[in-house]
Amino acid sequence: MREAVRLRGVEEGIGQSLSLNRSPISSIAPKPDRAPLPTYYAGVENNASSSKPAAPVTIRTLRRMVRDGEPFACLTCYDATTARWLERAGVHLLLVGDTAAEVILGFDSTIHMPLDVAIALTAATKRGAPSTVVMADMPFMSYQADDAEAIRNAGRFLTEGLADIVKLEADASQADLVRKMTRAGIPICGHVGSKPQQAGLNGGYTSQGRTPEDAERVITDAVALEKAGAVMLLVEAVPAEVAERILKATSVPLIGIGAGPAPHGQILVTQDLLGLTSWQPGFANPVASLGVEIQRAAEEYVDRVAQRRVTEHRYEMKITPSVKIST
Repeated sequence: MREAVRLRGVEEGIGQSLSLNRSPISSIAPKPDRAPLPTYYAGVENNASSSKPAAPVTIRTLRRMVRDGEPFACLTCYDATTARWLERAGVHLLLVGDTAAEVILGFDSTIHMPLDVAIALTAATKRGAPSTVVMADMPFMSYQADDAEAIRNAGRFLTEGLADIVKLEADASQADLVRKMTRAGIPICGHVGSKPQQAGLNGGYTSQGRTPEDAERVITDAVALEKAGAVMLLVEAVPAEVAERILKATSVPLIGIGAGPAPHGQILVTQDLLGLTSWQPGFANPVASLGVEIQRAAEEYVDRVAQRRVTEHRYEMKITPSVKIST
């Protein structure tokens, strides 16, 4: 997902709109007085020891938020521990994206995401955030070759992966596949605009919808997928005007990334948001610098080990006076 905005020097004129306009960490430090929690707060109190159950967020909840004009927050997630914290924070939807191929598995492209690994990570995320909407992401070649195989694979994300909804990069030509998945009872999110799995067709990642003809194509794709039964849409790396037109032409919740402020929901890669990646898209200014903090903590640990400074806790052997330990 984030790869579609690696456009510096690739497309003429886009460098300014997707520049790395990062703010210093000191200028984005959290303020002492926090704003009130949103009406549809997904998490428990932001306290690790709290046992208060989270109010479940479902697709129906997101629809209600759309109707009430309240934006919903989405982030990527790939493990139970992170999911637990993001649910406590009140994030409404977690996407177990194929970006895991890059940020978790270390590949240079999302097309290398293994299906079985994606399913396992999706289930882990749902176990960590049982009261949050968890969206699976169908990997490259898990749905393109054969409709029957695609339906089975999407179904596995529900049964084995515990997902609430399944996302796939699609266009109007794949509306029939979305229709079949919907008929099988699989909630689908149609991903339009820039499609990272198809980056090879253009020799790299590109934005979409920047000409009148291309904008019409993206909008047509979104409308076709909704008509086929998609219960949600995601639009990536398009001008804000295109996202606004999709909103007017469709009625399901629309998530945006690099698509302006209009979509009902916004999503980012969590590693970008937390400052764990070496660069971030212009629209993903980090709110923390956890990469530096992790490095600092590890350096401190290395120093402790070098100086033989261990924790104060000691295990003592339980022996009786009549028992001696040979040395």
